[in-house]
Amino acid sequence: KPDVHPIELAWSEADRQNPSRYQSGREPLFLDQAWRSGPTPWQLPSDEAKLRHTAIYHFEKPIHLTPDDTLRIKIDSADVGRVRVSLTPLGHSIAGWDAASEVFRKALATPIENLNSNQSAMLLSAYHRSTVPVKQQSAISRQYRDEILRLRSGLLMTLIAQSIPEEQLPVSRVLPRGNWQDKSGELAPPATPHFLPKSETETQRRQTRLDLARWVTSQENPLPSRHFVNRTWKHFFGVGFSSKLDDLGNQGEWPSHPLLLDWLSAEFIESGWNVKHIIRLIVNSYTYRQTAATRSDLVEVDPYNRLLAQQSPRRLEAEAIRDNVMAISGLLCSDFIGGTSVFAYQPDGHYSNLQFPDRRYDATTDSRQYRRGVYMHWQRTFLHPMLVNFDSPSRDECTADRSLSNSPQQALTLLNDPTFSEAAHAMANDLRLKNPNGSFQDLLNAGFLRAVSRKPSEREASSLEGLYTRQLEYFTTNKDEAEKFIRIGNSNQVKSSASVVEIAALAQVCRVILNLHETITRY
Repeated sequence: KPDVHPIELAWSEADRQNPSRYQSGREPLFLDQAWRSGPTPWQLPSDEAKLRHTAIYHFEKPIHLTPDDTLRIKIDSADVGRVRVSLTPLGHSIAGWDAASEVFRKALATPIENLNSNQSAMLLSAYHRSTVPVKQQSAISRQYRDEILRLRSGLLMTLIAQSIPEEQLPVSRVLPRGNWQDKSGELAPPATPHFLPKSETETQRRQTRLDLARWVTSQENPLPSRHFVNRTWKHFFGVGFSSKLDDLGNQGEWPSHPLLLDWLSAEFIESGWNVKHIIRLIVNSYTYRQTAATRSDLVEVDPYNRLLAQQSPRRLEAEAIRDNVMAISGLLCSDFIGGTSVFAYQPDGHYSNLQFPDRRYDATTDSRQYRRGVYMHWQRTFLHPMLVNFDSPSRDECTADRSLSNSPQQALTLLNDPTFSEAAHAMANDLRLKNPNGSFQDLLNAGFLRAVSRKPSEREASSLEGLYTRQLEYFTTNKDEAEKFIRIGNSNQVKSSASVVEIAALAQVCRVILNLHETITRY
């Protein structure tokens, strides 16, 4: 019988976390940190079978294998399908999921006498991580490891810019009459406009984007902080100190509270451009925490609430409406950041007029369908109908502030769009799953608390109970219609003990709740 030596794991990490494993308000890693407890089961969510996942296990101590040794790996899970296993002495989370980057491999092949300082440091760091047990590594190394585990999303960072030698930079010239082939124009290197204060280093060397950033955020330049504070204020109050977000100059609107704008702008700069500090100041203020009520004594004096005597209710933006509805229904997938665009449900033939080439649109069929609206595929001039109905701009030009409209198409979208129909039956399913023995009133209270943070009034409860009774009778005699409704979307299974008929009837009540003005309005 061969000798068996279990290998202890120092820690482990993966590209996803399991949303169903939240415990006591603590957010565990998808693969729990196995400091002393050994490996943990890899439990994938049931709706992730079609996605590719990557996990890394770090050994507690370096191991030495001979050609006669066998490394046996056991994944204690019934959810994992096909698996590809790689073993490397150079793997580390700082380098991303690849065992060794192209830069590292080049440094490894370079003779010692030709190594530069960066390559030497890279090789020394890799040797340190691969030969020193985790518990004996330096405090700095363990600090970086802990920070990466805490952030997780840093594992997916992608290089988007890289500096190049100055002699390889393209030459910029003034183009006579716009002729790009005319090379006789004077040189136009990066510099500040002549009518504005110059950068401190402009006369010393060629300016870079870092110099531009430092010049823009200089203590002597109050404009960026004023613009940022004005836009941040608009986010929390519906309108900025100046309603013209893209023009704080003489041609824009004079701020309603200029001294407050100046104070917040100065505070923003003195805090080291700390965005969270400014947000805390705003949301902890008495002004922000006021009730969004209609005061009859201010209707004529301040009809647009520019005096900030109360909070201003406003409708959510198009992407936020979709995210909010999916969050209420329990479908929203927000546990990882980045990745490619997702294709939300869209009417067939919406791209039929797009030519050269023809477009084929296939909605995403896995859990990525439920990612936030920021990841939705965006086709210029052929915007997604749901986004159009809720006043999302076409992106043909920069839009600082969105206009709001109120149209019947918005209510019809909330009722009939596949995203919202699926959210309705998913919400009904989840309510019954978490209240298996609850009465209709219990389910209704839970649904209202989810959507609008209150219980229904007696009139609302009575009306919706009547709707539920009628829908239950209808689906009982038309069970095929109930099954047809439940099949909308990817989450087309009844996971609770309730029948399809009951879930379909309860889903009609959820459609009404998701269509409430309160549900899509921020107070």
